[in-house]
Amino acid sequence: MKLEIQNVSKKYGKDKYGVRDYSLTVEKGILGLLGPNGAGKSTLLKMIATVSKPTNGVITLNGNDVAKNANYMRNQLGFLPQDFGVYPNLNAFEFLEYMAALKGVGGENLRPRIEGLLEGLNLMESANKPIGTYSGGMKQRIGIAQALLNDPKIVIFDEPTVGLDPEERVRFRNLISDLADECIVILSSHIVSDIDTIADEVAIMKNGNLLSKGNQSEVVELVKDKVFETTIPRESLSDFKANYLVVSTARKDGNLKVRYISDKPIENSTSNEANLEDAYLYITKTK
Repeated sequence: MKLEIQNVSKKYGKDKYGVRDYSLTVEKGILGLLGPNGAGKSTLLKMIATVSKPTNGVITLNGNDVAKNANYMRNQLGFLPQDFGVYPNLNAFEFLEYMAALKGVGGENLRPRIEGLLEGLNLMESANKPIGTYSGGMKQRIGIAQALLNDPKIVIFDEPTVGLDPEERVRFRNLISDLADECIVILSSHIVSDIDTIADEVAIMKNGNLLSKGNQSEVVELVKDKVFETTIPRESLSDFKANYLVVSTARKDGNLKVRYISDKPIENSTSNEANLEDAYLYITKTK
């Protein structure tokens, strides 16, 4: 499987772009798509999923232009959009059977497939209850299940962990890790912790542009030897932020312990090992 995005733009007005001149190649494994809200992640994913067409550029799957041959993509696609909706009066079995019919999935293996997904997403106990009675996290898990119904070869999740508690997030990550050996998985989020534990590669975008792409170690290398920690008075935080990129703060003995990024650390700073969150903040704040 090979997904290629070549100089793709999505233009909404005279000078308004959702995505601009975006190029990316993805093969088997998990791509973590990171970016702040409004970065263009959802716009890009909708074009890949053939929900909308690029204004310019080409998206191909195994050499097939998906704008010209949408069914080639759709027949192999599992997609969970950010604004996924459900039918509240249907229970989980009824809803997933309905979604399977829309996808052209059926046969004697459908029921075991649905049961396996519900079991894996911890929904079996509630499977016969109307979805309208589910919590937000449970509805999100139903969305994940429908995306996987047709045994897809390319899976797109747009902010899939919204509403999931920590245990559910771990279960979701394990499920996605099992998929990655057989297909392309694109996981979009603005939460770094959703990405750093499972993504083979990371793409960081902002304002519709691709800022950085590579495996996690390559991306983190951008802030190697730039991450430090020091302690400052609490009243100095505003001035400190004016001069340094602050990653995090924590109270300590009436002062603040500050983790920050800089080429020139202040005195009494301790060097810290860089991580993906450091790199993400550095890239999105300085580029």
